[in-house]
Amino acid sequence: MSSRRQTAVLVVASAVALLTVLDLSVVTVALPAMQRELGLSAGQLQWVVNAYALTLAGFLLLGGRAADLWGAELVFQVGLVVFTVSSLAGGLAVEGWQLITARAVQGVGGAVLAPVTLTLLTRTFRGSQERARALGIWAAVAGIGGALGGVLGGLLTGLLNWRWVLMINVPVGVALMVAALVVFPVRRGHGSHGRLDVPGAVAVTGASGALIGGITTAEGLGWSDPRTVALIAVAVVLALGFVAIERRVSAPLMPLSIFRIRSLVIANTLSLLTGGVVGATFFFLSLHLQNVHHATPVATGFLLLPGAIGISLGARLAPKLLRWASQRKAYLIGVALTVTGLLWLCTVVLLQSAPAQVLAPSFLAMAGCGFSGLPLTLSALADVPEDRVGLASGLLNTSRQLGGAVLLALLMAVAAAIAAPQRAGDLTAGYTAALVVMAFLVAATAPLGVRLSSARPKA
Repeated sequence: MSSRRQTAVLVVASAVALLTVLDLSVVTVALPAMQRELGLSAGQLQWVVNAYALTLAGFLLLGGRAADLWGAELVFQVGLVVFTVSSLAGGLAVEGWQLITARAVQGVGGAVLAPVTLTLLTRTFRGSQERARALGIWAAVAGIGGALGGVLGGLLTGLLNWRWVLMINVPVGVALMVAALVVFPVRRGHGSHGRLDVPGAVAVTGASGALIGGITTAEGLGWSDPRTVALIAVAVVLALGFVAIERRVSAPLMPLSIFRIRSLVIANTLSLLTGGVVGATFFFLSLHLQNVHHATPVATGFLLLPGAIGISLGARLAPKLLRWASQRKAYLIGVALTVTGLLWLCTVVLLQSAPAQVLAPSFLAMAGCGFSGLPLTLSALADVPEDRVGLASGLLNTSRQLGGAVLLALLMAVAAAIAAPQRAGDLTAGYTAALVVMAFLVAATAPLGVRLSSARPKA
C-alpha cells in the first residue's frame, strides 16, 4: 500500500477516534442548558452522559467481532451512519427520553467504530515501527479528544446553543463517510461466512451494560442499594452465561482460546487497571477547579488543556521511544511519569494553590499516560491472528471502558468517605485522597508491566 494511501487511512481513523472520544465529555458543560430546555430531572440528566458510556462499553466486543466477520471497511461505514444519524436525532430532540435514546444509539455507533479503527490501522501498517508510529498518532488524537470535550462543549453552548454539541457531528460524520468510501476498499471479512454469535453477543453486551449500570447506580444510591445489587448480580449471571455459550457454539463471538495469548492477557489486565486514570484525573481536577476555586466551565476546560497536550505529546513521542526501548521499558517510563505527576498534583490540590499550579503536574501525569498507552496497544495486538484483530481490539477497548467505570466509582467512594461537602477544605481532602489512591494504583501495576515484551519493534 502506498504511503499516500496509508496517510489517508491514518487521517480518517484518527478523526473518527477523536469524534467518538470527544462525545464522552462534550455534553458535560451543556447539561444545565439541556435540563432547562427539556425539563430533565436530575436522574435523567446523568443518563444523558451514562447512556452513551454504557452502550459504548457494552457493544465493543460485538463491533470488533463484526469487523472480523463482515469486513472492517463495511462495518466502519455502518458505524459512521449510526453515529451520525443518532447525533442528528439528539440535536433535534424535544423530549428528555428522545435525547437519552439518541445518546444510547450514538454509543452503539461509537462501540462499532472504536475497535474497527484499530483493526484498519493494524491491517494497513504492517511493519512494527510504522505500526507503532501510526498507533501513536491515533492515540495522540484520541487523547486530545478526551480533554477538549469540555472546552468545545462550553464554546458551542455559549456561542450557539446546547444542540450544537451533537449537531456538529453531522457534517463531520458525512465528510468522514465520503472520505472512507474513497480510502477504504470494501472487502469481505474472515469469519464463519458472516455469521455472528447472537446469544454470546446478547450475553456479553448485557453483562457489560449491567455492570456499568450497577456501578453508575452505586455512585448515586450506594453499593448496598437493592438496584445496585440486582444489576451487579445480573452482570455476574450473564458473564457466566457468556462463558458457557462460548464453550458450546461452533463460531463463538470470543473464542476463549484467545486468552492463551500471553501478551494479550497482560495488556488487557493493565488496561483494566489503568484505563480510567485519564478520565478520573480530569474529572477530579474539574471538580476541584470549579468547586474550590469557582472557575467557570470554559476556564476550567482551558486549564485542563495542558493535560490534553501532555497525552498527545506522550503518545506522539512513544513510537520514537520504542525505537530504542522495549515495550516493557516504555510502559514503566510512562508509569514513573504518571505517578510523579499525580503525586505532584496531590500537593497542589491539598494546598489549594492557585489554579494555574495544576498545569505542569497535569501535563506530566498525562504525558506518562500517553507513553504507557501505546505499549499496551502494541502488546495486545502483537501475537493475534489477522482474523481475530477486530476481536482483540474490541476486547482491549472493553477493558479500558470497564476499568474506567470501576475506577471512577471507587475513587468517588473514597472521596465521599473523606470529604464533607459543606466546606471547601473537606472537598479538597476528598479530591486529594482520590489522586493519591490513583497514583498508588498506577505504581502497583509496575510488577505486571515488567512482564511485557522486552523486544523492540522492528522496522
